[in-house]
Amino acid sequence: MPISPVFVTRFFQLVTSRQFAEAKRELERLRESKVKKNEFNTGFFLALNGMILAQKSNDDPYAFLPNVNFKDKKKLQNYRREFTKHQKKKIHSGFDRGFFKAWADYMRVLIKAEEATRPKKIVQTRLE
Repeated sequence: MPISPVFVTRFFQLVTSRQFAEAKRELERLRESKVKKNEFNTGFFLALNGMILAQKSNDDPYAFLPNVNFKDKKKLQNYRREFTKHQKKKIHSGFDRGFFKAWADYMRVLIKAEEATRPKKIVQTRLE
């Protein structure tokens, strides 16, 4: 059974909003689901766990996540492209591809969240 994208998206939303206890519970639900045990999924779950740890410890200047600007759509898109590129490379192990897939998915969710919070442009038409 594949990893549920709905639960993963919920996990990303919880991590982003710094609701770590609930994010950990969601991660446990994901792990306990009937997901196949393989290298890819192990890398994927390790990345999810790392996301929680990185968000919790905001003081590490070398950590990737605390330094990400969640409002910069262009940067998020660049990160997503880079993670997706690594995810697809056959030179990487299944573990690495799963790890990069988790990060690419997280960037996708962050991009969608940024788009949803952006004010909508109102187009006015002239009536003549």
